[in-house]
Amino acid sequence: MSGSSGAVASEKGQDTRRSCVEESFFASPLYDFLYPLRPVANQWSAKYIILIFALIVRLAVGLGGYSGKGKGPLFGDFEAQRHWMEITTCLPISRWYFYDLEYWGLDYPPLTAYHSYILGRLGSFVNATWFKLNTSRGFESIDLKSFMRITVLLSELVCYIPAVMYFTRWIGRHRNQSPIGQYVACAAILFQPSLILIDHGHFQYNCVMLGLVVYTINNLLDEFYGFAAICFVLSLGFKQMALYYSPVIFAYLFSRSAYYPRFNFPRFAGIAIATLLTFGALYAPLCLFGDFRNIIQSVYRVFPFSRGIFEDKVANFWCVTNVIIKYRELYTQKQLQFYCLLTTAIAQFPAFIIIFLYPKKFLLPYALAACSMAFFLFSFQVHEKTILVPLLPITLLHISTNWDVLSMVAWINNVALFTLWPLLKKDGLLLQYAIMFLLSNWLLGNFSFVTPTFLPKFLTPGPSVSDVADDYRRRSLLPKNIFWRIIIVSSYVCMAFIHLLDLYVQPPRNYPDIWVLATCALGFACFTAFWLWNYYQLYRMRNSSLNEL
Repeated sequence: MSGSSGAVASEKGQDTRRSCVEESFFASPLYDFLYPLRPVANQWSAKYIILIFALIVRLAVGLGGYSGKGKGPLFGDFEAQRHWMEITTCLPISRWYFYDLEYWGLDYPPLTAYHSYILGRLGSFVNATWFKLNTSRGFESIDLKSFMRITVLLSELVCYIPAVMYFTRWIGRHRNQSPIGQYVACAAILFQPSLILIDHGHFQYNCVMLGLVVYTINNLLDEFYGFAAICFVLSLGFKQMALYYSPVIFAYLFSRSAYYPRFNFPRFAGIAIATLLTFGALYAPLCLFGDFRNIIQSVYRVFPFSRGIFEDKVANFWCVTNVIIKYRELYTQKQLQFYCLLTTAIAQFPAFIIIFLYPKKFLLPYALAACSMAFFLFSFQVHEKTILVPLLPITLLHISTNWDVLSMVAWINNVALFTLWPLLKKDGLLLQYAIMFLLSNWLLGNFSFVTPTFLPKFLTPGPSVSDVADDYRRRSLLPKNIFWRIIIVSSYVCMAFIHLLDLYVQPPRNYPDIWVLATCALGFACFTAFWLWNYYQLYRMRNSSLNEL
């Protein structure tokens, strides 16, 4: 009798273990925190707990410094965003893209301008001096900072967070994943440290453009192709960096309407009309309240071909190899533009072809990641913050239950955060950088491979309330393949070494940027390795099903 009950208990434990390991980030503190909410009566509260915690983390980061704080005469991105609110609220539309281009002239597409106008109007109700033309330049009061931080938070609450929540729910429902598993994946995406530190620390509104891209993906998942086209055009209308996704979005929409499974004229026409009407709506005010020159000027301002192949140090091909080959001395600006166009087109072409021939929903994150990373590595005039663009589809892969995929995604998120170190250091966000790195990795269980087994259970990333074997509790968030284990652990050792050098060792006088270049070189090597792995996964999974994600 006892043997029979023992067998039943053993079988029950195996079932529990099997069901648990099918969840994203099983055996992690994040899973532990949400595990008690598994009963149906409690599941609704998980969403609000995640949302509140995400807001608290963002507010805490916002207490730190920001881009250009106290560094006149141009200051930084904080002043640029404030100045655009000043321009749009104080000047007629016909002058928006022409006004004082030597300071912080408006150089983003029209939706950013309209967004700045709305926020500027709201801020003017509170304190009109914040956005008074010319006299408000460099204004840095505490109340202005608080208002600006709140606008980023509200923008993310409207555009990004709901889109991510819907995405994880859609994937979870179609893969028969438990609600708690869906919320764990959602939390892992929302706690991505790079976006939080750039938007709520450094100060930008990347969450709007990225949220509109996630809405695009959600509409593609629901097969609302016209709405998907509208959302993607709006993302382009907010930030031109959304172009990094455009080959894959175009290939998917074109394949679904004109190739797979057959030509569908109503769908094709609907996508075309939605695209044209949305572009028309975005640019109509510029023409109606000015003239056609406004549209030409806005397009000219959006594409910075006059700025050179790169400005600040960035972890891409051109910046890293420029140490050896001085491109700007050997080639003209037009030649460099052509080489960037050629290498980027070649690098993203496999993603374009695969998603066109195999327009499967679950392949979208992989294809978007491959395409946008190709742009980041090889295109013209890339900034270090632009890594947020490929990071979005990469981070969406947190919905995977494949341990190897989760480990690669967690690793490349850490690498991306590491490449932002020089920028965040300049902004005085070292404390926020360190805490976000530690918090995000601890929540995902990414410290398990360095956590000794003799430490108290509350310090180890394991399911403290679930009945699972200890080998899963101590399982590291590293891939099974020994090659990738060596690459990942070695990269972490190199990151720690570069940080120590940057913090405690003065660079040689002849090479003042040597630590920044070392950061870029390591980041570029890791990004390239991940990009090739991502292409391998995209090719391997082209005939797979959703459950193999």
